[in-house]
Amino acid sequence: MFERLGRLVVHNPWKVIAGWVLITIAIVAFAPTLSDVTNSDQANFLPADYESIQANQVAGQAFGQSTQATATIVVKRQDSQVLTGGDQSSVGDLATTLEGARIDHVERVVTGKQFLSRNNKVQLVNVGLKGRPDDPALVDAVKDIRAQATKALRGSSLEYAVTGQVAMQADNSDAFNTALLIVGAATIVLIIGLLLLIYRSPLAALLPIFTVGLVSAIAPGLVAWLAQAFDFQVDQSVQIVMTIVLFGVGTDYIVFLLFRFRERLRDGDDPKTALVAAVARVGEVIASAAAAIIIAFMALLLAVFGAFTSFGPGLSIAVALMALAAVTLIPAVVSLLGTKVFWPSKSWQRAPKGSVFQRLGKFTGRRPAVVAVASGGVMVALALGMIGFNTDYDQTGQLPSDTESARGLVYMQLGFPTGALNPTSVYVKADSGTLDQKALTRYAQELQDVPGVGGAMPGPTGLPFTTNKAGNIAKIDLLLDTSPYANESLDLAGGPLRDVAHSRAPDGTRAYVGGLSSVFADVRDANTRDLWVIFPVAGVLIAIVLGLMLRSIVAPIYLMLAVVLGFFSTMGATVIAFQGIGDRAGVSFMLPMLVYLFVVAIGTDYNILMIARLREEAKEGHDPRTAADLAVEHGGPSVGAAGVILAGTFASMLLAGVSFLMEMGFAVSLGILLAAFVMSMFLVPSVTALLGHAAWWPGHSDRATAKPPTERRDPAPVA
Repeated sequence: MFERLGRLVVHNPWKVIAGWVLITIAIVAFAPTLSDVTNSDQANFLPADYESIQANQVAGQAFGQSTQATATIVVKRQDSQVLTGGDQSSVGDLATTLEGARIDHVERVVTGKQFLSRNNKVQLVNVGLKGRPDDPALVDAVKDIRAQATKALRGSSLEYAVTGQVAMQADNSDAFNTALLIVGAATIVLIIGLLLLIYRSPLAALLPIFTVGLVSAIAPGLVAWLAQAFDFQVDQSVQIVMTIVLFGVGTDYIVFLLFRFRERLRDGDDPKTALVAAVARVGEVIASAAAAIIIAFMALLLAVFGAFTSFGPGLSIAVALMALAAVTLIPAVVSLLGTKVFWPSKSWQRAPKGSVFQRLGKFTGRRPAVVAVASGGVMVALALGMIGFNTDYDQTGQLPSDTESARGLVYMQLGFPTGALNPTSVYVKADSGTLDQKALTRYAQELQDVPGVGGAMPGPTGLPFTTNKAGNIAKIDLLLDTSPYANESLDLAGGPLRDVAHSRAPDGTRAYVGGLSSVFADVRDANTRDLWVIFPVAGVLIAIVLGLMLRSIVAPIYLMLAVVLGFFSTMGATVIAFQGIGDRAGVSFMLPMLVYLFVVAIGTDYNILMIARLREEAKEGHDPRTAADLAVEHGGPSVGAAGVILAGTFASMLLAGVSFLMEMGFAVSLGILLAAFVMSMFLVPSVTALLGHAAWWPGHSDRATAKPPTERRDPAPVA
């Protein structure tokens, strides 16, 4: 099949290129954009059966603020002493000034005695904002609030800081934008630089930039078109992840093809014949690798967390498009260029003698047991780092310490529990009639007595609760002793606090625990559930793809075991680096899924390429150990080159200076290096050599279809 496709493409390059150009024009000109099919109200939220979402719905019914954002102004004296009566009046004047400033998206500004700390050292001003916390327009509102507050308090003995979720977003927006520019520029420079180093040719170096750029222009429109046709949801953030994935898999596929093309040229084939043979050999690898990645991405549809499900279809379509380009568009371009694709280098004319990969191949063939134990041992040792694994939901930990929102948290701790930034709200809804205020007061006190709760924030009337106009729903804002993002707060809001809230609720009422800590407690549960469902399902489906490709049961089993070990090795090393050496409370809760997306899915490419090469060498008539030797010699350079390039692009995130991006850059780049250089280059060939013919059971995929070359290496001695 791929040989026929190769002949068609290589001998009709202009028709293939013209077809791609017409498709690009049609999609760019007529297809909808991703924003046309984005549903921001559903994509990033938990299902309605989670308690935090039910609490938000009750809040919306009662107070109409279930999706509104807030900013908190923390005011204290410059000498950190008790606020005087005059100071408190100045804080009230600040609220009045902000209320009258008519700042866009500011709906209300509230302060008073109920916002004064018990030790009278800190007073809060609560600013209600119109819009969702992730609305970019609110960043400008926070900047205007800060400008007005600076004017209002100028010359006084008071100082302030605006903090809260929106303020954190405002403080981090510039840092993230700068980081993305650095990462984007570094990615392109690294890809071009590494390909120049590998091929010593500007054309070969620019080929991925051209191809991925073209596919990146087509993919969003195609995804949007199919989303409308098949009614699936996508999220706007898919665009960023899609670009990273396309650069990753696109560069891999191009490297695989060019290495095989160059190898056939060195064997004496003319350029057209060499390219047809390269497409025939690598086409199956690319198709199988793309199928594995698509399955891994589509398994995300099994998630209950909307942020994960929105990635599946869009990324799968993009990978399928990139795989199609790799076996059609790229060979068509290379067919026109011929050997000039390697210009001005002459390295394509001669095979290197005594290369590193030749030596590594010989050692693997001669000592497969030693190589298997050593490579497997390295991965197991790194995987042990998972013993100390903790997830971190603390967004405040991502903040640089010199930002205003971080300073506001420090001010707040002078007088309030840490959880005052984002109260945990308990909503009480009467089954019928109105609520009993005496019963609510007793109930609020029982909630405050729960260990870990630092108190309750009084409502406008001074009572520890706020009721709606109908009097049938009440809100009790609890202040936890720890940060609302900390695991202790999540444990409390999702465990003991919910138990007490439900069991002690006044007769004839039902209680719901909401607020940020409750939301993240549910996100954590959903995340854990998704990991336990998605990983096994994707693993089984990828193993089936491998089984069909290899016509074997044994090989897919140890290949997938190697992939699982690679995942745990990557996560273990990241835990050691950031929790052990870096002394952080945990790694980002999103990291396991990102490692799954970029290491497990894309890293499987290298396993497929290597196992396909092992089978090819066996079919050439080589014994298992010689096949392992030759597979490392010939397949190792392409796997190594692809791994270095892809790892280098993610390593550029270490320059970002933002904690989450640094974690992601470290984990993914290390995971890809482990997948390429430890798992695919050493562990898989050595285990295959040790198993011999049994690796291909029950089929005969290794059965020789040709006699071994007359000039061949001596058989590798038994280890």
